[in-house]
Amino acid sequence: MKPSRLAFALSTVVLAAATAVAQGKGSLRIAAIDVEGGQATLFIAPTGQSLLVDTGWPGRNGRDADRIVAAAKEMGLTRIDTVLLTHYHTDHAGGVPQLVDRIPVGTFLDHGDRYPQDPNSPQDYDDYLKVIASGKSKRVTVKAGDKLPIAGFDAIAISSAGKVMDAALPGAGKPNALCANAPAPAEDTQENGQSLGILLRFAGLKIVDGGDLTSDRERMLVCPANKIGPVDLMIVSHHGIDWSSSPIFIKSLAPRVAIMDNGSRKGASTSVIDTLRSSPRIEALYQLHLAPPAGSPNPGGTKQEGPDHNVPDEFLANPAGTDGKRIDITITPNGAIDVRNERTGDTKHFPRG
Repeated sequence: MKPSRLAFALSTVVLAAATAVAQGKGSLRIAAIDVEGGQATLFIAPTGQSLLVDTGWPGRNGRDADRIVAAAKEMGLTRIDTVLLTHYHTDHAGGVPQLVDRIPVGTFLDHGDRYPQDPNSPQDYDDYLKVIASGKSKRVTVKAGDKLPIAGFDAIAISSAGKVMDAALPGAGKPNALCANAPAPAEDTQENGQSLGILLRFAGLKIVDGGDLTSDRERMLVCPANKIGPVDLMIVSHHGIDWSSSPIFIKSLAPRVAIMDNGSRKGASTSVIDTLRSSPRIEALYQLHLAPPAGSPNPGGTKQEGPDHNVPDEFLANPAGTDGKRIDITITPNGAIDVRNERTGDTKHFPRG
């Protein structure tokens, strides 16, 4: 490339980043990045501080790390201040080494040591510890009920290391009538139940991201009293797999907008989609991928009854045979939620509820 063309290309990138920052001035910006059945959700505070929840999969020639870095740069970042690892399964923590090779990361937050009974993903936890030992980033362990130690964000850990917060959030804590007939699920004995789940508050709205928190811990948060209360935006737990995202949890939190980070062969259980659609305050559900047809191989163990049990096309980031498109959310200072489907370019506006 000739120098003049290179200069033009660089100036275009800088201008795009500056435009993204200007457009989000005063707003909380969120990118649900497609890591194909894992999680990587990027939050940028109005002050510019950044929080990434999970890092996607390892391998794949750095596909997930590249997608995260591309989104971060497009949103005006040159580093990620904080990465929160909900738990140590490979689709959430496996991308750590590749990510820190591509962009500086200030601090990692986690739930503590890997759950010893879980046979899954031990290498990913070891690789994470090697990154910390290298001195590239700091490590902070967060307990349930702690305020997250991150500048620019008002956030609390609703769960961590198998426990949930003791105290209810302000305005919540009322007895929950839904608990009377809800069966008690079995205790999870994997890393999923150890998830560092979080709730962020911005402009009077509540945003919840439970990682892969399982139904037994979800119940502890809403029964016998609902410690969280209604939320405005939900990152659907566990990619919409039906051993999380339980009906009692979804109906107790009653989100207005929900984002499901499922993959083309993982997540988006029909029962979870149906529960979200019937939730009392729901205005929109977005999926990152079209769920697989009934009977398709599905490593996530999802019960999916077919493509007709998915959201309409306008709420779908990646139809069958496509990938890499994300869902972008902007929460304005007045409490409105704007959701943009990168594939279609369409933005839907949800006024303050």
